[in-house]
Amino acid sequence: MHTTEQLQQILYTAIQNLRLPDHPKQLYDPITYIINLGGKRVRPLLVLMATELFGGDANQSVHAAMAIEIFHNFTLVHDDIMDNAPLRRGQATVHEKWSTNVAILSGDVMMVEANKNLAKVNPIFLKDALDTFNATAQGVCEGQQLDMEFEGRGDVSIDEYINMIRLKTAVLLGGALKLGAIIAGASEKDADLIYQFGENIGIAFQLQDDILDVYADPEKFGKQVGGDIIANKKTFLLLKAFELAEGETRASLDTWTSYKEFNAQEKVDTVRQVYDTLDIQDIAKEHMNHYRDKALALFAQISVSEERKSNLLTLTDQLMAREH
Repeated sequence: MHTTEQLQQILYTAIQNLRLPDHPKQLYDPITYIINLGGKRVRPLLVLMATELFGGDANQSVHAAMAIEIFHNFTLVHDDIMDNAPLRRGQATVHEKWSTNVAILSGDVMMVEANKNLAKVNPIFLKDALDTFNATAQGVCEGQQLDMEFEGRGDVSIDEYINMIRLKTAVLLGGALKLGAIIAGASEKDADLIYQFGENIGIAFQLQDDILDVYADPEKFGKQVGGDIIANKKTFLLLKAFELAEGETRASLDTWTSYKEFNAQEKVDTVRQVYDTLDIQDIAKEHMNHYRDKALALFAQISVSEERKSNLLTLTDQLMAREH
């Protein structure tokens, strides 16, 4: 079994060895650019870790890991266009650096590249791997669509929100783990369990993101604290606050979310005070811990030794202990 550092090195080497055509340059340069912007590369790492969890060798699933990494970056390129985002990981987004049209087309060809990598998987596992990859990719698109629709709606429920983040964020973690399990020849039951583990960790991870956006230490946080509040983003915290707020608290929330022009810091401070009054942070943490605990209970049912499970559990702890 490889250590996590060794798995990261296998990934790094695969990314460095990614060979794309030279022409047209404007089509392929953005792919190299976005893939090399870094990021934590958690999703492809999960593919490799799941393969080794079930006794396989990570080198067997490195193509699937690359498919997941290229697909994930493709979704970021297109998401950034939809969000009009100028920055990604502190650098110019693809549509800002090149153009919107280039970013659309470059994203399209990334989806093709993802499939080309997936096609290198051992033919014995290819059908299951393809089914899992396609279900995951479709889920991510559905989640993004729901997220956009929620922007124009005033009646989004907590259940709808959880389902949206399940699709937009969590299915990709579950799908990555399931791909790794399939390539290691895991049983259908175990492959399903690790998928559900990933999905629940993904929901917990996103709820943590919602909390950090409001309560992170600005020194450690990689982006503007309170960005979700400024943008009226329908996070778990805002939806829960609307559900619980009454009287003056509700009036304050209504007022600040309806302003077209406002002082950003004042809005963040006022809405955060509403959250504090309603104990929103604690409620959000309870929900986050519920999904984390559910994930760990599912993981405990997987029929491999505790020793084999240790790497993935350590990574899970690190993901859930982050401050940015």
